Amino acid sequence: MINVILCGGNGTRLWPLSRTLYPKQFNKLIGDRSLFQMTLERNRTLCSNTLIVSNEEQYFLALDHVEELEYQDAKFLLEPIGRNTAPAIALACKMVDEEELVLVTPSDHIVKNHQEYSKCVKDAMSIAETGAIVTFGIHPEYPETGYGYIEANGYNVISFKEKPDQTTAEHYIDQGNFYWNSGMFLFKAGVFLNELKKHAAEIFESSRQAFESAKTYEYVTRIQKEAMIQIPSDSIDYAVMEKSTCVKMVPAQIGWSDLGSFEALYHELPKDESGNTLGASYNQFNSNNNLIISNDRYVAAVDVQDLIIVDTPDALLISKKGSSQDVKLVVEQLKQNNSPLCDNHTTAYRPWGNHTVLDYEDNYKIKKVVVKPGQKLSTQMHFHRNEHWIVVSGTALVTVNGNTSLLRTNESTFIRMGDEHSVENPGKIDLHLIEVQVGEYVAEDDIFRIR
Repeated sequence: MINVILCGGNGTRLWPLSRTLYPKQFNKLIGDRSLFQMTLERNRTLCSNTLIVSNEEQYFLALDHVEELEYQDAKFLLEPIGRNTAPAIALACKMVDEEELVLVTPSDHIVKNHQEYSKCVKDAMSIAETGAIVTFGIHPEYPETGYGYIEANGYNVISFKEKPDQTTAEHYIDQGNFYWNSGMFLFKAGVFLNELKKHAAEIFESSRQAFESAKTYEYVTRIQKEAMIQIPSDSIDYAVMEKSTCVKMVPAQIGWSDLGSFEALYHELPKDESGNTLGASYNQFNSNNNLIISNDRYVAAVDVQDLIIVDTPDALLISKKGSSQDVKLVVEQLKQNNSPLCDNHTTAYRPWGNHTVLDYEDNYKIKKVVVKPGQKLSTQMHFHRNEHWIVVSGTALVTVNGNTSLLRTNESTFIRMGDEHSVENPGKIDLHLIEVQVGEYVAEDDIFRIR
């Protein structure tokens, strides 16, 4: 059995913790593992192989998290643009034998009861071997309006329901045969593709064509953008699950949450006797039931109740509990204003490493740049700024206008605007350097790549 991990996301529901290029599955929200890493670890004992379906822009970030676990066997399927879950799963199924069992899991959910989870997966495997498409229905703990529901009679699915209002959700709970839709599935690859062909022929055919034109190098398969654009965007629920007669459901009590809101995150975090989340960098005085997240600055809460306070280096969110679903309105406004706050934290990840903005004004910017061993930045030039590079640790091989020099710890170089330059890390450890940009314009788009 192969575990297909859907590793997309827009980074909107938990903004400012998550961003477009740093969605919530890469955050270490609970413990010392990211949600993505928890998903990898949870399923690697149940599955013989792992296939990660990711956006191209998030590939190197996902790879970092895989390598941190020293997990060598994962393969990647990279999409240039997202077309929802039905095409993503179809493309993944084209990569395996039609008889192989496929366990599809989102990358950003938590499961606390691993023993019960393993039992549910094994039950689903037995059902999937008969030719069924199996989904997992979560026993609802309360009338949640943020999830879709599955109406079922034992293993038999009666209907799928959209996210309900409060009254309808309460009715579902009273009925006793409605389950939260977990977004997890198990089936034979060929069974899913046949059902997709039957109920969403255009998605099936355009996905087939996109896969046939894909480029594979070692453990990475890249879908071409021109082909991906031709695939209609649709979810697996709409394209297949609501139409197929092959669908079954395994009821699951596995301690599941999709952490789709700050209220859901609050529910999972440890708290003090007053109901405030615990943390070393904040404290409370006569305050109750607050979610407070801050990694850098000290936060003090005085005489406040039922608040969500999320502090990051470049953005602060304050909301009443119960209203955090509207954080998407903030993100929409930021997008309208073309704000970089939608896309990145102060730390941005690149194929060669990462860089963190430490300080900036209109005419200067200070960054910490980390280059991985054996990696190199592209040769480039700038038209509006000069740059000073200071090596903090490691060794830098710097090329300026064709002249190469080796910089060691506490050594520096100066790059004038218009100079062609590059830097690479020839060593065995990470290269850390401080980059000081000075000029009339220091935005990220002042860059001309030579090669």
